[in-house]
Amino acid sequence: MSATTELRNLGKHGATAKRQNKTAFLFLLPWFLGLFVVTLGPMLASLFLSFTDYNLLQPAEFSGLDNFTRMLTDERLHSSLGVTFTYVLVSVPLQLALALALAIVLDRGVRGLAFYRSMFYLPSLLGASVAIAVLWRMVFGADGLFNEGLGLFGIEGRGWISEPETALGTLITLNVWTFGSPMVIFLAGLRQIPRMYYEAASVDGASKWRQFRSVTLPLLTPIIFFNLVLQIIHAFQSFTQAFIVSGGTGGPADSTLFYSLYLYQRGFGNFDMGYASALAWLLLLIVGAFTAINFWASKYWVFYND
Repeated sequence: MSATTELRNLGKHGATAKRQNKTAFLFLLPWFLGLFVVTLGPMLASLFLSFTDYNLLQPAEFSGLDNFTRMLTDERLHSSLGVTFTYVLVSVPLQLALALALAIVLDRGVRGLAFYRSMFYLPSLLGASVAIAVLWRMVFGADGLFNEGLGLFGIEGRGWISEPETALGTLITLNVWTFGSPMVIFLAGLRQIPRMYYEAASVDGASKWRQFRSVTLPLLTPIIFFNLVLQIIHAFQSFTQAFIVSGGTGGPADSTLFYSLYLYQRGFGNFDMGYASALAWLLLLIVGAFTAINFWASKYWVFYND
């Protein structure tokens, strides 16, 4: 009887497990549909199109590696890479430095912390929007608010977004202004550092600067690394700001021609979707290379508690 009872229990458990598996699969079905229909399917289609000559109006014709060899002599592509690299390498460190500085200030127990945290986070929610890009264009235009402010001090302004020397700088400033998201993450990381480390450092006579160098920075390196990877990926994908500020041209003189904007121009402006698909995969490789380099270098400067 006992053996028969055990077999029945095993059968019941097996049937219950199958029902649970079916239920779990049912709940996961929307995610699988999104993965294959929205993500994986378009990626494979883009990979195929990158080896074709396709103008959206006629059937795609296989062209081999022609799209990739064209990149070697594409002057505007080289210009867009230079603009994008400059944007990433300048704006991301400045953004993270500002975010960390404000997080340290807020971590000291400022009254109304929740309010300031929300207000500082707000630019991250709005920074990539069309409305903020339009506002930025108005602020830094020849007759914008920034020049009006300079005029109060007797300083003659200029067309900050209409001159090649300064147009990219306005977009870098906009990206730095969206420091809210990494700041909140830094603040959460600072709250996880045990206060006993600072107390021990104070007993040993360490100054605030020495405490920051020897306690805060080493223990915060995993958070810095996390923010660095995320913000680099986000910066490479920037599009809206340059599109609105330059009117979709990447001007003046291609000074705001982000890589993503040039990709858009080739695909939807010139209807050269095959070449645009190849550019998209090149961007994926570039972002992947930067991410891989960060992970490789992290073993030299990122410290974990274990």
